[in-house]
Amino acid sequence: MSKSQKIDRVFLISVLLLTVAGFFIFTSASLGLLARDGVTFGSVALRQTIGLIIGAGGFFIMSRTQYRNLRKYAFYIFVFSIIINLLLFVPAFRIDHGGASRWIDLRFITFQPSEFLKIAFIIYFAAWLSGTREKTSGLIMGVLPYLVIVGILGLLLYKQSDLDTLVVIASTGIVMLFASGARKRDLLIIGIILILAVSAYAYIQPYARQRIMTFLNPSLNPQGAAYQIQQSLISIGSGKWTGRGFGQSIQKFNYLPEPIGDSIFAVGAEEFGFIGSVGLIVLFLLFLFRSIKIAVRAQDSFGGLIVIGIAILVMIESFMNISSMLGIIPLSGMPLLFVSQGGTALIIILTATGIIANVSKYQKL
Repeated sequence: MSKSQKIDRVFLISVLLLTVAGFFIFTSASLGLLARDGVTFGSVALRQTIGLIIGAGGFFIMSRTQYRNLRKYAFYIFVFSIIINLLLFVPAFRIDHGGASRWIDLRFITFQPSEFLKIAFIIYFAAWLSGTREKTSGLIMGVLPYLVIVGILGLLLYKQSDLDTLVVIASTGIVMLFASGARKRDLLIIGIILILAVSAYAYIQPYARQRIMTFLNPSLNPQGAAYQIQQSLISIGSGKWTGRGFGQSIQKFNYLPEPIGDSIFAVGAEEFGFIGSVGLIVLFLLFLFRSIKIAVRAQDSFGGLIVIGIAILVMIESFMNISSMLGIIPLSGMPLLFVSQGGTALIIILTATGIIANVSKYQKL
């Protein structure tokens, strides 16, 4: 495999702009913590800055690491990510917060293991599909392996009360199957199975059922379950066309729950308005379209599939966040990638985009 060119410039610019825009929005949203007890602006900003620096290092390393090497170790990477998630079953390492068990504390570092699981799944599934591409259209080599893998991950994520991550992983896998040549009939079967599984999960888990009921009738409990979406819509609406200006959000002070997490898009919309919100969405779309171009021109199917997987993961996760803040879908716990608080998510996604950057160096001419 010969090296044909440098990193795709447009893709690199899209990542840079998303990272810079995200850091500015996060910095402004963090000012809302000054009015809240128990959290300091400095500590949160420092953690995010450290995550950004480590993530930039991850991008640099992966952009210079031959992506085909990942195929050799795909299975081990996947198993390692599962082992890390199994630590959540050990009370000594687990952190419980808000009724969920999604964080691991190793004393010297705290992280969310499901973030590793997403990228490990993409790497392993891309390796599997590229190795059996001619047989992907069959039930045994296409649909069945997908259902087995997603089923295993579903059991892990059930323990974490993390339906959102399961939906993201499952949806990303379906797109990867489609890109590898799976039959539409098989994809339809998978879609029906997933809808039934998600419906059963929502029925069993009270928090998921409550989210759906709140989405269907936001006025049912305006001071309880519907409070966040109502405050989010107030924040977004008050931004109007051009916004209040950087740092001028009112809702981030004591009104919006999680102003640096789930609700950060609402803060950005209030400060930068409709124009700024659309601008951010355009950056995500630029990232997607350029990634698709890189995937189409990749020199092998593994490179193409891993790029598609990462790009779709970014889009699904980010637009789940934006859509939930706009009341289009039930409230989601997904972060707005490149923007929301979460050192683990920022490190992982910047490292993953480094893989895309490396694939862009090896293109069909």
